[in-house]
Amino acid sequence: MAMRIVFKTIVVALLVASPVAAQAAGRPIRILAFGDSLTQGYGVPPGDDFPDVLEHALKAKGLNVSVINAGVSGDTSAGGLARLDWSLEDANNPPDAAILELGANDGLRGLPVDDMAKNLDTILARFKARGIPVLLAGMKAPRNYGDSYAKQFDAVYPQLARKYGVLLYPFFLDGVALNTNLIQADGLHPNPAGVEVIVRNMTPMVVRLIEQAKEKQAS
Repeated sequence: MAMRIVFKTIVVALLVASPVAAQAAGRPIRILAFGDSLTQGYGVPPGDDFPDVLEHALKAKGLNVSVINAGVSGDTSAGGLARLDWSLEDANNPPDAAILELGANDGLRGLPVDDMAKNLDTILARFKARGIPVLLAGMKAPRNYGDSYAKQFDAVYPQLARKYGVLLYPFFLDGVALNTNLIQADGLHPNPAGVEVIVRNMTPMVVRLIEQAKEKQAS
């Protein structure tokens, strides 16, 4: 009996000492992946989309997470803003953190940068009001609209990240864009190998996001 008590005491002490183990023993950290077709998984088989691959990568690190696919193909920043409250309406099971990936379709269509900035600003403000930590995934503008448009577009993401004090992953397609081995035939969307690269590159930043979510829970 004495040996059993000692063993249980050691196990409890290890769980307290290990944040990963302690978190794994509780409920999953729910991450809302809120974006467009790049998030939704356009053109890739089920299970090869960004949210699923990211969830598997995080679980492989011993993290108890659930990544929610809230990507809608074709969404602009305005479309994302219009459905944000609906995506957050489950008061009994709200997300603990969010990855915000929008703006690619604004750039492809040459929509006004000021409008995109206002939409993303409002989305970030609503996440902040709910106490949801955010990882903002940046995008680069197509260069066919000129240097002025591209510079203004590209600057939106770091400006908003500074304003709201959120994590910034500067370019969602970093290491993938223009690589024909990692992009589908449309030249825009990552193939399964491309998704793997995105997840591998972004995972350290997502781990930081999870740490922020756990700090919020603790406070």
